[in-house]
Amino acid sequence: MPYKPRNHPDELLLFHSLNIRGDLTSKEKQYYLNLSKGFEGEVIFDRQTEQLQCDCCVLNDLLLQTNNTLFQIDSLIITSKQAHMFEVKNYEGEYGWYADKFYKLPHYEILNPLHQLERSESLLRQIFHEHAINLPIKASVVFINPEFTLFQAHPDKPFILPTQIKSSMRKLNSITSKLTNTHRHIAEKLNTLHIEKSPYQLLPNYHYAKLRKGIPCLKCHSLSTVAERQKLICLKCGHKEVIAMAILRSVKEFKRMFPKHKVTTSIIQDWCLVVHSKKRIRKVLDQYFTKIGSNRWVYYE
Repeated sequence: MPYKPRNHPDELLLFHSLNIRGDLTSKEKQYYLNLSKGFEGEVIFDRQTEQLQCDCCVLNDLLLQTNNTLFQIDSLIITSKQAHMFEVKNYEGEYGWYADKFYKLPHYEILNPLHQLERSESLLRQIFHEHAINLPIKASVVFINPEFTLFQAHPDKPFILPTQIKSSMRKLNSITSKLTNTHRHIAEKLNTLHIEKSPYQLLPNYHYAKLRKGIPCLKCHSLSTVAERQKLICLKCGHKEVIAMAILRSVKEFKRMFPKHKVTTSIIQDWCLVVHSKKRIRKVLDQYFTKIGSNRWVYYE
């Protein structure tokens, strides 16, 4: 169990909703796909770190700031000897490393992940210095996708290729020394320094009136759903979901997309579209949220 688990980033969840309910441009859609693929790679790496048997603290998806500079760490594993920092890349296909530059073959230059790693390592070292944390940092770029190939990779570079991931985990597992309270205090300090929401999300503009309404299928994400008795049924793939859970999911989505809007029975009925009973919606709101006000002025938080 990680000390700090990984959650779906708000930016990814918002793009997911806009992809279903709005009309993303081709550029926005590509950005969303890149976000989604990156998160997918991080989750795959998490499955590896969850198998670790050594005494360690795993902190996933840290967003930290030092000297007004934000940076993100995909995974940080604190062992008795070091803080192991991992930058996870879910690249697919053939890539090359030439003259200290990174290319998607045959000749498309991309941002060098090593530069990103070095920047994050330097900023993390500054945070360690600010908080009197005396622990060496070992930083690596992990290429998690088994369909990834890197040509001309220098063995001295801190790259972990797909075929090296298991051996890297075995090396961590070979650490027999135990964590002390000092190590756990370091993990707790970094956890408290974590910034929950990035101020630099690249979201397109959207308006409630222009978004498609309904409850998307939990499985295939289609809006071709109907409410029948106690179930939400997808007309596209046939998936069934308990209607109360589908309503709850939709309320959470609405709150995420419109945090400044008041949640009322009427607005959620309009948002869900296929649930015609206000009584059913009110029951879910009463059960899972806090009622504010009375009579016609009631809303939920």
